[in-house]
Amino acid sequence: MIKLLGATGCWRGDMLDGSTYRASPENMFQIGLFMSGVLACFGQRNLITTMPERLDVLSGSCVQIPCSFHTPKYIFNSTINTSGVWIKETSKFGQNPDNVIFNSSKTVNSYQGNITGNLSQKNCTTVFFNVTTSYTNKYYFRIESEPYNATDNEKYVQIKVQDSPEQPDMTVLRDIKEGTPVSLNCSAVAPCPEHPPKLTWTLPTRSTPVNKLQENSDGTKSVLSTVTFIPSYLHNDRNITCTAVYPVGTGSKTAEHTWTLHVLFSPKNTSASISPAVPGSVGSCVNLTCSSTANPPVTNYTWFRISGGKTTQVASRRTYTLNVTVGDGGQYYCEARNDQGVEKSQEVKLPGQRNPEVWWIVGGTLVLVLLLIVIVFFGWRRKSKIPNGLERTVNPPETAPAREKPAEPVENLPEEIHYGEIDFSRQRPKKTQAAAQDRERDLGKESEYSEVKVTRGRSQDQEPLVNELYAQVNKTGAL
Repeated sequence: MIKLLGATGCWRGDMLDGSTYRASPENMFQIGLFMSGVLACFGQRNLITTMPERLDVLSGSCVQIPCSFHTPKYIFNSTINTSGVWIKETSKFGQNPDNVIFNSSKTVNSYQGNITGNLSQKNCTTVFFNVTTSYTNKYYFRIESEPYNATDNEKYVQIKVQDSPEQPDMTVLRDIKEGTPVSLNCSAVAPCPEHPPKLTWTLPTRSTPVNKLQENSDGTKSVLSTVTFIPSYLHNDRNITCTAVYPVGTGSKTAEHTWTLHVLFSPKNTSASISPAVPGSVGSCVNLTCSSTANPPVTNYTWFRISGGKTTQVASRRTYTLNVTVGDGGQYYCEARNDQGVEKSQEVKLPGQRNPEVWWIVGGTLVLVLLLIVIVFFGWRRKSKIPNGLERTVNPPETAPAREKPAEPVENLPEEIHYGEIDFSRQRPKKTQAAAQDRERDLGKESEYSEVKVTRGRSQDQEPLVNELYAQVNKTGAL
C-alpha cells in the first residue's frame, strides 16, 4: 500500500508491513505511481529562505540572524496574521515538538528572542538574547499563516557559541615601500549589532583610526577600522596589533590580531671601517669593511679611493683586503646598493706608508743622536760631582760648597789625622846682618809639629775654625 506523508502534500511510496515489493505487474504499477509522486515533489519548495550559513556567537551576548523569505507558489497575504517559527536540529518538528524553540505568536518560548523584521514584508530577521554554549546547533525557519504553512527544509543557519571571540581579520600587505602612504583595515564580526565590538590599534607611529559598523553581503554586521600612515625604515619588523573588545554583560572579552610590518627601504646607516685601525708598515694586511642596513639586503658593495683629488673604484665587495704598499694611502669610502636605492658612507683615511729602508736609516740616526747625548750628559755629571770626604787644596775656596745631603753625625764617621808643619816664628824683619844671623840660628832649630784632628762631616760651627787653621798655615808658609 502507499500512504500520503508530509505537510507539503508529496506522495512517498512505502509498505505498511515493511515488506519489499515483488516483481509483478501489480507491484510495477505501484512503483510507477510512487516514482511519479517523487518526480512531482523533486525540486519543489513552497518556502525559500535566505540566511547566513554560519554565525559565530559569543557566550553571554546576543545573536542576530539576518533572514528573509520568498513563497514561489503562494501569494502571501500581509493582512492575515502571520507568525514566524524557529526549529532547531531538524525541520521535521511534528514528532519532536520540543525542537520548536521560538514562535512569535507565543509569549513564552524556550529561547528569549524577538523577530525584528517585518514578516508582512518577508523579513524574518531575528535576535536571540543571552545565548549560551547549549545554543550551538542548526536552525530552520517556518511560516504559519492560515491556510499557508511551510518550512524551508533545505536551508538552515549553523550557530556556534563559544566563550572567547574570534580574532579580528586584518589586511596583510606583503611589501610596503618606505615613504609610500599605506592603509590597513581591521574588521571584527558583530553578531550582536546592539553591542558591537570596539577596535583599537597598536602602531609604531601615530595615527587616528576610522571605525564604522557595516553590513556584509550575507546580511551580517561587522565593525571595520581603517588606519593610514607613512611607513619608515624604522617600522620594519615592528608589530602592528588590532584589538577587538566585546562588551558582555557588565564586563568584556578581548581578541586581537598581530602582524609584523615588512617595509622595503634603500640602504641606511652605511659606514666604512679599517682593521687594524692603525695599519702597520708596507706589506702588512689591512681589511676595509662596509656595513649597511637595507631591505631587501644589499646586493652590491663598491669601494672607492680618493687620492690627489681623483676618485677611483678599487673593489666590488663588502670587505676589501689589501697588502699595504707605499702608494695605498688616501681616503676610502664605500657605496651600498639594493633595488630600492644606494647610499654612500663617510670617508676613512688610510695613512701613507714609507719604504722600510727609510725607516731603518731614520731610526738608526735617532739612536746615535740619543747615545751621544747620554755620553755627554754622564761626562758632565762626572766632572761636576762633589766628593764625599774632605778634599781641600792649600788655597781653600772662599765659601764652602753647598751640600746636597745633610751631614752625617760626627760620632758615626771615622777620625782622620792630618799632619802639618807650622812655624810660629815672627814675621821676617828687614834684611839686616843681625836678622840674618837670627835666621840661621832659627833654621838650625828642630821643627815643631802640631797635630790637627779633622773629622769628616764637620758641622757649620767647625767650619770657621778650620778656615782659620788653613789661614795660619798659608801665612807661615810651612806645611
